[in-house]
Order: sequence, then structure tokens, then C-alpha cells
Amino acid sequence: MTTVSKARNVLEGLVREGSFKWLIKNRTPFDEDFEEMGESSSSGRSWVSELSPLANVVVRRCSKIMGMSTSELQDNFNADASDSIKHPQCYARNLLEYISFRALALSTQVIGYLEDKKFRRLTFYMMLAWEVPAASSQPFTNVDDDLAVGMDAFCRIASAVPIIADVVTSGNLFEVLASSSGGRLQFSVYEKYLNGLKRAIRKFKSNSESSLLSNLRSDRAEKIMEVDGTVTSQPVLEHIGISAWPGRLILTDHALYFEALLVVSYDNAKRYDLSDDLKQVVKPELTGPLGTRLFDKAVFYKSLSLGEPVIMEFPELKGHSRRDYWLAIIKEILYAHRFIKKFRITGIERDESLLKATLGILRLQALRDLSNVSPVCCETLLLFNLCDQLPGGDVILETLANMSSSRELEQKHGSKSRGMYSISALTMASNLGFVFGTSPPINEGRLAVGDISVGETTALERAIKESRRNHKKVVMAQASVDGVKVEGIDTNLAVMKELLSPLVVIWQWLVSLAYWEDPMKSSVFCLICSFVILRGWICNAIASTLVFLVVFMALSRCFNNKGMVDELKVSVPPVMNAVEQLLGVQNVITQAEEIIQDGNIVLLKLRGLLMSVSPQASQKFSFALLTMALILAILPIKFIVVFTFLGAFTSYSPWRKDSSDRWIRRMREWWFSIPAAPVVLVKEKRKPKRGSEVHME
Repeated sequence: MTTVSKARNVLEGLVREGSFKWLIKNRTPFDEDFEEMGESSSSGRSWVSELSPLANVVVRRCSKIMGMSTSELQDNFNADASDSIKHPQCYARNLLEYISFRALALSTQVIGYLEDKKFRRLTFYMMLAWEVPAASSQPFTNVDDDLAVGMDAFCRIASAVPIIADVVTSGNLFEVLASSSGGRLQFSVYEKYLNGLKRAIRKFKSNSESSLLSNLRSDRAEKIMEVDGTVTSQPVLEHIGISAWPGRLILTDHALYFEALLVVSYDNAKRYDLSDDLKQVVKPELTGPLGTRLFDKAVFYKSLSLGEPVIMEFPELKGHSRRDYWLAIIKEILYAHRFIKKFRITGIERDESLLKATLGILRLQALRDLSNVSPVCCETLLLFNLCDQLPGGDVILETLANMSSSRELEQKHGSKSRGMYSISALTMASNLGFVFGTSPPINEGRLAVGDISVGETTALERAIKESRRNHKKVVMAQASVDGVKVEGIDTNLAVMKELLSPLVVIWQWLVSLAYWEDPMKSSVFCLICSFVILRGWICNAIASTLVFLVVFMALSRCFNNKGMVDELKVSVPPVMNAVEQLLGVQNVITQAEEIIQDGNIVLLKLRGLLMSVSPQASQKFSFALLTMALILAILPIKFIVVFTFLGAFTSYSPWRKDSSDRWIRRMREWWFSIPAAPVVLVKEKRKPKRGSEVHME
């Protein structure tokens, strides 16, 4: 029996046994492919022996979309792909990717393709087939339940359609979608997500084509990302100084606009630019009545064009998810323009970068409409926000910036690049029915390739994987940090005391040497240190100490118990009630205040010496400075260091203790005799702040 016949028999058996019941329980356009490939005696002409039955069904559907036979597609792949991509171990999956990418590039040329149920099922079947691409792959066993796809398949296929997913954020997007189904994505959730995308795109097109801010955004063809504050139950408040005013907030792909609410209309819009280099600061902020800081529901905005910061408040009954969403999308536009300016991106590549930020916001809007997903962390689902947080995110952005030049090089290969890459975001945007950016229309093939290459891991994907590995380490380290945090000042002081105990022991040993409690040890230590200084071996001594620490760490790594570190045991101090804790805090504040006062007195006395408030003391101080200058000018530095060390270390030796005590006493008496420079406290009169005095761009 031939290989084709065996495969055909397998497919017939799967259809008879109901293994494709999950696909055909509702009649779909794919049924004819299953039936024809399973029952027709001529199906061998469209059967690829290297592919699994499910992969063959997907390939057949793709061949119908492109109007080519499966044998022609396979021949084109064999001609275009390199030998490494055609290796037997990965041939089936790479062939499936090649045919899928070509079919998706053609399918997305139809306006409104996201609404097409055939397209939705096709992309989901591609993910399923990607997990079992080869003829030797194990078939699915859970035929009674809806099948679901894993993260790798989703990231690979969904990222080939930029509106559905982005290479950088696809992993986080999958985790949100699959949170309610045990880490596997079901078709029902996937379809709801695409419906949310459809609504987000319709809203985006409607807002951008509306008359909102038409006179302000026409020169740069700005697209409206989001509008808020139009519903009276969910206002947006603009705080400037201590004044607040409700209004409508509008975010475009270049700026943030606020229109204050009047009686029956809106006032002229204030523009807060996000595209120019104005040293903007955007962060969460607390607000409250009369300038108090009570509610964590606002966004702080500051730039060089403003006289004072502006705060946008998003009131809601509980939580601050509304504020978090606006904070994330404002940052996404700001970071996208910073990325463009940093790498000097222009033309079509600039439009592509802005579109990536736009598509990320549309995907976030689609997720917020889903009720069966876990709470969304907005920053992790937006490309430029995520790169700002991830370790190595700057490398991802640099790789992304360099991809435009590499795309142009790939285009020089002509037909060999066609089909070996996913479609680009800008090409896909024009197929969604709206024009993005100010650049002229792109030619066919120009920037037509996306971020995924068939059978290869691109530089962008490698940077993402490395960043995610480092991020996992950071998360684990942060979890350990959160686990060792303790409450209470007394408990934290006890932990710190225990951690610093080795240094305390060393310090006590040095103090005992300095006080000559054991003259023999102190003499030996003094001679050794003096010899090291005179020979110029200070750097060598420091290097030896560092080497000792390295050796200690290596020995600890070799002899500890499987990487486990002994727990630090701390004696818990007696429990303090609320009053005792308040008194402890008050004592700490008092001590800190005394330290600051002593520091100010020292500075004021030094100012008095420099200003000759006390001529006699200033004269002695001038003589001391002159003597030090002469010594530094005449003697070599190593002699100055050794004399200073010997003078300080031997001050409490038996033969110098009495003279040192007298000298220290005279110095203290001289210091106490110095008057401090006078200080006058002047209270500044503050003018009341008014929102109308702020100059807006």
C-alpha cells in the first residue's frame, strides 16, 4: 500500500470514528474538504504525504484561496526555501507556514475579512495544524470537548496577521485569552476576541472620520484613538492648580486634547503634544478636593510647553482600571514617538511604527470588552509600554528599528522573499479599509513583509525570547524580595542589625586595634599597613580583598545545599502597640531633626570662618589651610597618607594618649568658640493659582 493510500485510509477512519466531530458538528465550508479528501478516490492528487491529515485539510483550503494546486505550492516552496528550512525534521511545519502565510496575505486583501467566519476558522485551524503538522504527529485525543491551541501555535500564526497579534506582545495576549481555559485557547474565546477587534476597528474608523477636532488634526492626518468624558456618569476632570473642570478627553496618535464642558457645548480644545520632544512626564497621580491627595485615579502630565503640570482625573466607584487604561494608551503614543525620534525613522517606516502602537491599542480595547478573561494589565499588551518595562527592551526596539533596512535587502531577492514572510502591518491596514499615515501609497512589494520568517527565528524574535528569560529571573527575584519584607520599624531594625552583624564584628575589631587594647596586635597591624602604603600596594590590597570575596562566593556555590541559602534567623522584638509605634516614629523623627540641625550648625560655622565672622578663629583656620597646602605641594602623596594614618592610628597608643586627649580638647574648645553665620527666615507670599493663567500650546 502506498503512502498516499495509507494516509487516505487514516483520514477516512478519523471521519468515520468522529475524530473531526469537533469541526463538523456545525456545517462549515470546510466540510467538503474533509469529505472529498476522505472519500474521493482521486484525493491523492491533493494529498501531501509529509503532512498530517489536519494539515492537509488546511493546505487544501489555502490552495483554493490562492487558486493553485497543493502540488504547485509544494513545488514553489521547494524552489524558494533554503536547505535548512527543507530539512526533514522541520519540513512539514515549514511547508505549512509557507502556504499559510501566502494564504493569509491574500485573505487579508479583502475589506472586512475579520468579519468573515471562513477566515476566523481558517486561522484557528492553522494553529491546530501547526501543533501537529507532520504525518507522524500524534492525532488529537479529546474528541468530546472543544479543542484548543497552545501559546507557540498562537504566537506563530496570529502574529502573521498584525491586527490579531504582535510578535512582541503575543505571549501576554495569549495568556489573557487562555486564562479561563487552563492555558489553552478555545475557538469560542478566539471568536469573541475577533468580534471585539471588529467593533474596535469600526469605532476607530468612525472617530477618525468624524468632525471631532477636524481643524486641529487635519494638518498631520491624526487618527483618534479614544474619547472619554462624553457620558455624565463618567466625567473626566482636568485639574490645574487647585481648580478642576469637567470635559471631554480625546487621544490621537499625536496628541492629547481636552475640551472643557460648557452649558450646552464644549470649549476650545487644549492640546498636549505627545509627538514633539518636550521632555514630557506621564505618570499616575493622586487627587482630591482642594488639592488633597486621597484618590488614586488620575494621570499626571508635564512638559516644557506648560507653565505648571496638568492632572486628568477619571472618577469611578471602585478601583482605578479606567485610569490605568488611559495611562497606558497615552504612554504608548508618547513612547512610539520617542522611538521614532531616537532612531530617526521617517517615511513609510514611521507610519509603520505608529500603526503598531495603534493596533496595540485596538487589541487592548477588544480585550476590555471580553467578560470571561482575567483582569487586563494594560502595559503588558502594548508594544512600546512592554519594551519600556522588559529587561533588554531597548534591544528589542533597536532590533525593530533595524528591520526596515533588512526588509529592503530581502526585497532585492525578488520572488524568493514572496511567501517566506508574514504580511506587514501597514499593508494589512490598507486592506482593513482605512489609510494610515501621511506617506504616499506603497508600491506592491514595498515593505510588504512582516516580522515572522518561515522556518527561521528572526533577530526580533531572538531578542524577545532573551528578554522574556531575563524577565522571568526578575519576577522570581522580585517575588523573593516581596517575601522577605517585614512590617514595623522595630522588626526592620532587628533584621538590619542581624544582616550587618559581620560588619559590626569587623568594626569592633578595628576599634580595639585603634584603642590599643592589645599593643602587640595593634603594632603589627600598624607596621603592615604602613609598609603597604609606602610600597604603593593599596590598589593591590583592595584587589586581593575582591579576589577573596570571589573565592568565598565560589566556595559557597560549591558547598551549599543544592543552591539553597541558610535562612537568616532574627529574634523578633517585643510586639509594640499603636501608641508605642507612634512614639517610636516620633523619636526617630526627633533624632533625624537633631542630626539635620547639627549639620546646619557645622555648615553655618564653616560659612562664618570663610566670611571672617570671628577674625581670630578665621586666622587660625587660614594658617591651618596654608600649612596643609604647603605639605601637599612638597611631600609625595604616599608619605602624606602614611603620616596621616600613623597620626590617627597611634593617637590612643600608650605613649601618645595623654597628648592626644589634650589636643582633641583644644580643638573642641576652638570649634565651640566659632560663632555661626546669621540666618533670617523670610516667608514668601504665594499668589492664588488659577487655571486660566496656564499657557497652553
